[in-house]
Amino acid sequence: MKSEAVKAGIERAPHRSLLRAVGVKPEDLKKPFIGVVNSYTEIVPGHLHLHKLAKSVKEGIRQAGGVPFEFNTIAVCDGIAMNHSGMKYSLPSRELIADTVEVMAQAHQFDALVFMPNCDKVIPGMLMAAVRLNVPCIFISGGPMLSGRWETPEGTRKVDLNSVFEGVGKVLNKNMTEEELDSLVDKACPGCGSCSGMFTANTMNCLTEALGMALPGNGTIPAVYERRAMLAKQAGERIVGLFEQNLRPRDIINSDSLHNAFTVDMALGGSTNSVLHLLAIAHEAGIKYSMYDINAISESTPCLTSLRPGGAYHIEDLDRAGGIPAVMQQLAKHLNLNSATVSGQSIGDIIRQATVEDSDVIRSEDTAYSTKGGLAILFGNIAPDGAVVKRSAVAPEMMCHSGPVRVFDSEDASTQAIMAGVIKAGDVVVIRYEGPKGGPGMREMLTPTSLLAGMGLDKSVALITDGRFSGASRGASIGHVAPEAALNGPIAAIREGDIIEIDIPNCKLNVKLSVEEINKRLSLLPAFKSRITDGYLARYTRHVSSANCGAVFIGEAI
Repeated sequence: MKSEAVKAGIERAPHRSLLRAVGVKPEDLKKPFIGVVNSYTEIVPGHLHLHKLAKSVKEGIRQAGGVPFEFNTIAVCDGIAMNHSGMKYSLPSRELIADTVEVMAQAHQFDALVFMPNCDKVIPGMLMAAVRLNVPCIFISGGPMLSGRWETPEGTRKVDLNSVFEGVGKVLNKNMTEEELDSLVDKACPGCGSCSGMFTANTMNCLTEALGMALPGNGTIPAVYERRAMLAKQAGERIVGLFEQNLRPRDIINSDSLHNAFTVDMALGGSTNSVLHLLAIAHEAGIKYSMYDINAISESTPCLTSLRPGGAYHIEDLDRAGGIPAVMQQLAKHLNLNSATVSGQSIGDIIRQATVEDSDVIRSEDTAYSTKGGLAILFGNIAPDGAVVKRSAVAPEMMCHSGPVRVFDSEDASTQAIMAGVIKAGDVVVIRYEGPKGGPGMREMLTPTSLLAGMGLDKSVALITDGRFSGASRGASIGHVAPEAALNGPIAAIREGDIIEIDIPNCKLNVKLSVEEINKRLSLLPAFKSRITDGYLARYTRHVSSANCGAVFIGEAI
C-alpha cells in the first residue's frame, strides 16, 4: 500500500502519533487510506450539499474495509463569476484544482481517491489530477438541479438559470417587465445541484460516465433524489474494490475511452467547453488528439437529444429516459464497447442492461435530431487552428451567414454596445483579446449571447470570440478561435466593416480578406502586453497554451 509510507515501521512512529490525533485506530493501519476529495462550498449551488453526500461516500468506504479522509479543494460558480473580472479566474481554477489535489494526495500518500465534483472546472481539474496521480480513483458528482417551475398567464413553464440571463435581454427589448424578471429569478434555481440544462457541468459529469470513471447515473440522477445518496455510498464501496484490483485511471482513460467520450458528447449536443477540457485530460494522459479528430467524430455521430439550451428538455428528463447508458446503447456501433469502467464492467456490459424509456428525449439513429453531432470545429483564415460551435443550438437560418463585423477588444465593450442597441440584424460581433493568454483566463460570454437571444437577435446576429461560451449559450456563437488575438492570430487583423462568412455545415469560418492583407495588418500591430502584472493570473498568462491545445500549462513561458 502506498500509505505504508506514513504508517509502517519504527521510523513512522511520529506519523502514527499524528494519525491517532485524527481518530485512526491501530486496526485501521492495516486498511487502505482513501482520500475523499470534496469541492463543497457554501457559495456554489451545485456544491451546497456535497458535505452531506460525503457522509454516504465515507460510510461506503468504511463498510468495504477502507479508512476515509475527507479534504477540500476550491470551486468557482461560473454563473456568479459571469460578466465581471471574476470570470478571468474560472478556467484558471482548473489548473489550481489539479495541482491542489496532487499536493494533498502525494503529501499524505493516499492509496486511492474518491472525487466529488459538480460544477464546470472542478470536474476536468479533478480528472486531470486523477490521470496525473494514477492511483485507483472513482468520481461521484453532486448531480443536476431540478428545473424551476414558473407560473405565467400562458401556464406553467419549466425554467432554468439561462432563462434569467435571457430575461435581461427581454426586459431591455421590452418583451418582459422587471417584475416578471424578479419572479423568474425566484423560480429558476429551485435548490442544490448543477444548473439543470446540458450546460458545461452536466456535460462533463455525463462524459465522466462515458470515459468510464464514474458509475452509471453519475451524470443524470438529480441532486435531491435519494438515488444520488445511494450512488455515493456505492462509489465509496467500489473504490475499495478498485484499490484491491489496482485498477487505475490510465487503465481506463485512453484513446478508446476518449473516443467514447467525444462520441457521447456529440450525441448529447454538449457544451463547447467539453472540447477544451477533454483535450486537457488527453494531454495529461499523454494522448494526442487534434481538432480534426474531433470533427471526424462529429461528422459521423448523430445528435440524439435536444436538451437546454438548444432544446426544451432538462437533465431530469434525460435521467427519466434512461440516462447515459441508454444514450450509449443507441450509439453502440460508434463506441469502443470493450472499454473498462470503474464499475468493473465494460461499456458493452453496461449498455446491455440499459433501456430507453422515452424515445423523444433519447432518439435512435434513425430518428435522430441531426445526422451530425451537436458540436463542430470550424477552420478558415480567421481560425487556422480551429474554432468551436454548438451547432445543435444554432437556428437553421444561421447555419450559413455572411455579414459585416462589429469588433470589440473586450467582452465589457461588446456588452455595453448590445445593451445600447447598436447591434443590428445581420451583424457579426467579434470579441477578441479574451483568449487564455489575452483575457487572461478565456472568459465565458454568456452575457452577450443571452442578451442577443433575449432581444431576439440570436437568429440574425453571429458572435465570434477567442474567448469561451457558457454551456448555456445558444445561437451562432463561435468560440475558442485559435490562434487567439494575443498570439497575433488572424482574429486580431479584423476591422470594423469587414465581411465574415460562416458556413457551419462545411466547417468553414473566413473573413473576406487576402492572406497578404491579413499579414500586413498583423505586422502593424504592437506586441501584446498583458495588463495583469502580478498574482496568479500573471503566472497563468506566462504559462498557458492555446485553446486548441486545451489551454493547459506548458513548461516554458510563451
